[in-house]
Amino acid sequence: MRIERRPVPSVETQFPRNISSTLQRVYLSRGVSSMEQLDYRLPRLLRPDPLFDLTAAASILADAIEAGEKILIVGDFDADGATSTSLGILALEAMGAINPDYLVPNRFEFGYGLTPEIVEVAKAKAPDVLVTVDNGIASIEGVLAAKQHGMKVVVTDHHLPGDALPEADAIVNPNHPNCQFASKNLAGVGVIFYVMSALRAELNRRDWFVNQHIPEPKMADYLDLVALGTVADVVSLDENNRILVQQGLRRIQAGFARPGILALLEVGKREVDKIKASDLGFVVGPRLNAAGRLDDMSVGIECLLTNNPQQARQYAQQLDQFNRERKAIESDMKEQAEKALVDLIQEGEALPNGMCFYDEDWHQGVIGILASRMKEKCHRPVIAFARTDNGEIKGSARSIPGVHIRDALDLLAKRYPQLLSKFGGHAMAAGMTIKEAHYDAFRLAFDLIISEWVTEDQLEACIYTDGPLAPEDFSLSFADQLRLAGPWGQAFPEPCFDGVFEVLQQRLVAEKHLKLMLREPESGVLLDGISFFVDLNKWPNEAASKLRLVYKIEINEFRGQSNLQLLIDYLEVAE
Repeated sequence: MRIERRPVPSVETQFPRNISSTLQRVYLSRGVSSMEQLDYRLPRLLRPDPLFDLTAAASILADAIEAGEKILIVGDFDADGATSTSLGILALEAMGAINPDYLVPNRFEFGYGLTPEIVEVAKAKAPDVLVTVDNGIASIEGVLAAKQHGMKVVVTDHHLPGDALPEADAIVNPNHPNCQFASKNLAGVGVIFYVMSALRAELNRRDWFVNQHIPEPKMADYLDLVALGTVADVVSLDENNRILVQQGLRRIQAGFARPGILALLEVGKREVDKIKASDLGFVVGPRLNAAGRLDDMSVGIECLLTNNPQQARQYAQQLDQFNRERKAIESDMKEQAEKALVDLIQEGEALPNGMCFYDEDWHQGVIGILASRMKEKCHRPVIAFARTDNGEIKGSARSIPGVHIRDALDLLAKRYPQLLSKFGGHAMAAGMTIKEAHYDAFRLAFDLIISEWVTEDQLEACIYTDGPLAPEDFSLSFADQLRLAGPWGQAFPEPCFDGVFEVLQQRLVAEKHLKLMLREPESGVLLDGISFFVDLNKWPNEAASKLRLVYKIEINEFRGQSNLQLLIDYLEVAE
């Protein structure tokens, strides 16, 4: 494990004096040098105009609403897809659409996206306009099938396009080759938020709300969903996304949120007024995702759609149970994958640079999480596969910094066209389908491609820190300042620090977490520390008198008392 400190550029800054020097250093290392870049008011959102086909999409939807036509949303089975679908339905209803409906493919029967098979299912709902959310950019055959059945098709997506685009009536995607929108990092829910905002403007232009005596909806009311989907999909929190997330967080903290979001926070034992962006990613998101992984994402969508708090709690409890089941399945799969990894190491051969894991009994809905866990363990691009029932296996890939996994798969598909049935994704995550009979050949080809792309340094796990904390920063006020300085997330990481501490006490709690009493040598301040899921073969270590830690600083509240606590990401014995 390598520990490196984030570089801090020497640039002129425009921070007020009440911003501590440590926080200024944190901001500078993340490309922020002025308070203007931290101004998260809604008027600073990027204007929608540069989004390619946005006007066309708004016009198609406005025509459909005026004509009383049926609009059907085809979503995706993850948290971004659930929030996108829910936002679309709620906004269409508020704008006067007649009974807008949704359809989410069951991942075990149909797989991802708008396929011809899903179009056949959609036909039963007799839609005039079909809208994809968080999918569709790769659905060439599915869009064609929908058009042949007389449907108009509006694709809203954020995934990277392939060499060919579907022949939809409108495609709104910041990553469309003709799109000039400045932020390429919108989540699917961010895209449909912009589309619904443009639809409201178009209906306004037509005097629709006045003529129909419909109150004009406030798009800010949907920002709780936008914040949740954006954080849960782990897209980069560029300046525009930070505005969306921060505005949504403020609404949730004030209690102005969908009952389903509040209920999911409740079952996750979070105090609504104190939540952070990470709570959306680690508490709410996984419970929503669990529905799509194990059952049917409609449970998650209905949780977000309902206005009834009691019903929302029932859905939230069901989602919480799904999440418990997911964790149990994941634990078993991880144990099997780790055994395969140990067997490989014991054989004495070097680990492949691109690793694949497969077991015919693994659960399709959990392979993405398994790939993430194994990527963290061996610090290599990893694909985990599970069997389907038609001679194919589905894979979920997770990558490391510097290896664009979707581009790697694209190159593999060009070199070995017989190996990949279909694929799609982002820089850090992707999905694919291959023939089970091709698994061994695919595994070797994947390793060859990755081996061409990676360096020795990239294959060594590295933790980036914001350096040491000054003695005066070990305070409740500084910890609170950090909490309020977010939203933190992907590509705008929550600050973490490194330093050496004296160990006064150490013990296990809940049989797997290491609880520490520490002293900071320079100031003598006493601190609690906790490291979750430690290696029980190494810890506790009674011989360790000093530890080098990489940690986050937080406020731990217990029985009305507030204390500083170090949330430890990495620890090693210091000499």
